[in-house]
Amino acid sequence: MDMTWVTGRIAVGGGIWNAENMAEVARSGVTHIIDMQQEFDDTPLADPFGIEVLWNPTEDDFQPKPPALFQRGVDFAKRILDEPETKLFVHCAAGIHRAPTMALAILASLSWTMQDAMLLIERKREMADFAEVYVRSVERFLEQQGKLQRVKPR
Repeated sequence: MDMTWVTGRIAVGGGIWNAENMAEVARSGVTHIIDMQQEFDDTPLADPFGIEVLWNPTEDDFQPKPPALFQRGVDFAKRILDEPETKLFVHCAAGIHRAPTMALAILASLSWTMQDAMLLIERKREMADFAEVYVRSVERFLEQQGKLQRVKPR
């Protein structure tokens, strides 16, 4: 299963696609999923395992993403991460663009600077690629929330 833990409770990765992979996700302790892929809704696969899914379908088209897209994911993540025994898997089809971008929005909403969050995700998941247009979309979302932490030059 293509899943990389970026923190002790947040993983990023690629598509699940079938019941066998979903069973592996469940065995890893994942209790909640944010499914960013437009191609496939994981909900029917997750139901037998008691895993709650937020299907947040997003096209990987290198176009700006609306703040509402990030708001749905961040609200879901914050709600479940308030519970101590939960683990979140954020994924898209390949785990390269959409899932790392949502993980960036989540971490930045949890008081990480964007720079530190991007470095963490890239260090843990080397294939993560932060397209400029997606990073700008996260910045717009954070600005709207009053949560954009700018790093001051030294």
